[in-house]
Amino acid sequence: MSALNIFAVIVSYRCAPLTIEALRSLQAERATPDLRLQAIVVDNDSGDLPQIQRAVEQHGWSSWVTLIAAPRNGGFAYGNNVGIERAFNGDSAPSYIYLMNPDAEVRSGAVLALARFLDTHPGVGIAGSSFENRDGSDWPIAFRFPTLLSELDQGLRFGLVTHLLQRWVVARRMSKTPQPVDWICGASMMVRPAVLAAVGGFDENYFLYYEETDFCRRARAAGFSTWYVPESRVMHIAGQSTHVTGRADAPKRLPPYWFESRRRYFAVTFGVSKAIAIDLIAIAANSLGALKRMCLGRRGSAVPHFIRDLIGHSILWPSNRALLPVNCGGAGRAALAGAAGAAGALGTPGAAGALSTAGAAADSRAAAPVATTPSPASAPSRVRIT
Repeated sequence: MSALNIFAVIVSYRCAPLTIEALRSLQAERATPDLRLQAIVVDNDSGDLPQIQRAVEQHGWSSWVTLIAAPRNGGFAYGNNVGIERAFNGDSAPSYIYLMNPDAEVRSGAVLALARFLDTHPGVGIAGSSFENRDGSDWPIAFRFPTLLSELDQGLRFGLVTHLLQRWVVARRMSKTPQPVDWICGASMMVRPAVLAAVGGFDENYFLYYEETDFCRRARAAGFSTWYVPESRVMHIAGQSTHVTGRADAPKRLPPYWFESRRRYFAVTFGVSKAIAIDLIAIAANSLGALKRMCLGRRGSAVPHFIRDLIGHSILWPSNRALLPVNCGGAGRAALAGAAGAAGALGTPGAAGALSTAGAAADSRAAAPVATTPSPASAPSRVRIT
């Protein structure tokens, strides 16, 4: 395999020390001969940038780290799109985009394993890592797309029902071999540029949660599969920016944007009518599940106020049925322009054909058109540390 130009994108929000450790783990990966690894850190208007900048200067990372100060906290999808756009507007075109959470640290060979997998499997669009917890224990999980039946299972949380609905349970415990999956955790995800050219990056209408689920769904609709690659191993703490979904913590009340993202995902994926049916099933299943836990004396294991919040944010209410068009910022257009440049430089029918296919998919996908690049007034400032 020839040397590959990999751009890692990290979105930081009030977690500067963790972001610095994530960069430190990438620094070790830069010694890999087959990789030209660069990093782009997007501070989502949280004040993290000065501390990260000092660390970059102190450790001599200036040659490969770019810092971007976003003008607002537009969420995880927005921040990643800002970083992706910057990667394609740089001096060298990325071979692949590597998306990494600030509370993750790559283990030796993790980035190369994903790049090699994509390089040897041209039909795969997205590759994700296996995970370990901070204590080194395994978290080998990938996911199925959420459906009406998965909502039924999650609401009831009853062993027999889970067994009968196993094919629809969202979380999948994975083996030690690479496998195709519906979607993977966005904490360590490598993406082929053709995917971004075809589907336009992340939908910024998802502030947080469900954005990588939606992204993998749109990628599949455009003809790109997603794979779990256990050879790539990454430590992920989880929940460090939101303090909501820590794996070892007691359940906490979910923020409004979790329910808003859930509502949008089901409405965009299945349509409003079926999303209404899904919510009715989810409300009924969670009510029965709550009754079961109350009878068993296990009320403390439930997410606080979940049913109340689910009803309040449900698409059952007409005021919650407005769907904004897909908005991927400038990420998709930047990727499409980068693909055009690569095809022109190669001058080969195959490259031009691949670009034509990606462009057609971007123009004809069922979702609404991708929004244009932000205006100069709202564009993030970019600080190159040199």
